[in-house]
Amino acid sequence: QVQLVESGGGLVQPGGSLRLSCAASGIISSVVVLGWYRQAPGKQRELVATITHGGRTNYAVSVKGRFTISRDNAKDTVYLQMNSLKSEDTAVYYCNARHFGFDSWGQGTQVTVSS
Repeated sequence: QVQLVESGGGLVQPGGSLRLSCAASGIISSVVVLGWYRQAPGKQRELVATITHGGRTNYAVSVKGRFTISRDNAKDTVYLQMNSLKSEDTAVYYCNARHFGFDSWGQGTQVTVSS
């Protein structure tokens, strides 16, 4: 059974930085695509970034150049470094693990960007 545990959310001022972490268990590291999604109030959940076992990344246009996704395959952990945060980045951020098209989700961590 896949389990994903996120940490690192919080309150930050515009222009600030945060780093999210997600520790995964029960995954098949060599095939799983790990990623981050977010959901703002009243909006649908949207892709933020994904990363394959080999390190190939994909980013939403809105975060490209500001956010960096990385993973430590030895620790089955994925990270999201968020810089130059904007108020529109405020959302619940969810860790995702995708095996052969099947999705598993973490419980989510709140990120609030506000002065």
